[in-house]
Amino acid sequence: MGDLPAVVVSGIASGSAYALLALGLVIIFRSTDTVNFGIGDIGTLSVFISASTIAAGVPVAVGLIISIVVAGLIGVATERVLIRPLGLGRNRLFISLVVTIGLGLLINALIYWGWGTRSLPFKGLAAGTVDLGGMALSWNRVLATVLAATAMFAVAWFFRTTRFGMAMRATAEDQFAARMVGIDAGRVSALAWFLGCGLAAVASFFLAADNSLNPNLTLGPLFRAFAGVFLGGLTSMPGAVIGGFAVGVLDNLAGRYVSANYRDTIVFAIIVLVLFLRPAGVLGAGRKERV
Repeated sequence: MGDLPAVVVSGIASGSAYALLALGLVIIFRSTDTVNFGIGDIGTLSVFISASTIAAGVPVAVGLIISIVVAGLIGVATERVLIRPLGLGRNRLFISLVVTIGLGLLINALIYWGWGTRSLPFKGLAAGTVDLGGMALSWNRVLATVLAATAMFAVAWFFRTTRFGMAMRATAEDQFAARMVGIDAGRVSALAWFLGCGLAAVASFFLAADNSLNPNLTLGPLFRAFAGVFLGGLTSMPGAVIGGFAVGVLDNLAGRYVSANYRDTIVFAIIVLVLFLRPAGVLGAGRKERV
């Protein structure tokens, strides 16, 4: 157990991608009542496009910015073309869920068609590793954790201090009331999708740099991000972030001290136990609907 601090720190680094994906999911859900199952594929496609620009000579840092912008624009287009026409009916949540699953499958097929099925090497922003209590942690993961924390604080600042951020919070609480006081719900929804998918692009970028770039890059991480969302609370942005980091730490602890073969089973068993005690998540609030 002497390497426990190093295992925890490594878990936090791994959980940064889960936390970013989880935060993106919650931003979109709070603003538009849509669970975006295609968010991982949107992020993956943006990184493939970014990789092509990097191969053409664009600096890696610029490639990251390109990835964020591309994912954000795809998110805005998705909200405008596929989600907004669904309206605000009772079946919206279920229908939008099916729509985003279909979008993810379509994007995945597009990646296979455009770049093939083989994994591609991907250059990160930083090379090399740092020794952490006998464990080698890549500088890419360290940088990913720092940028993830910066992005999360920036999002928190935006929602708490800017007029548009406060408008988004108001819309998340009650879309009808927000419209009544003059808030443009359409602009709020578009920005929410841009932010959510942009965060997914950051997560996908560093996942590719830490492993390799392939069409199923975010399949496993998105699964863990959803676990983090439910653990922290589907209605809580801080809860989603904490949940994503918690899943990363639990995953590392289970793999290190119990069994790498059963790490997923152990992690999700703990999450299910927490949800039995706190169904809305650690920081989530139950939703009340008038019937």
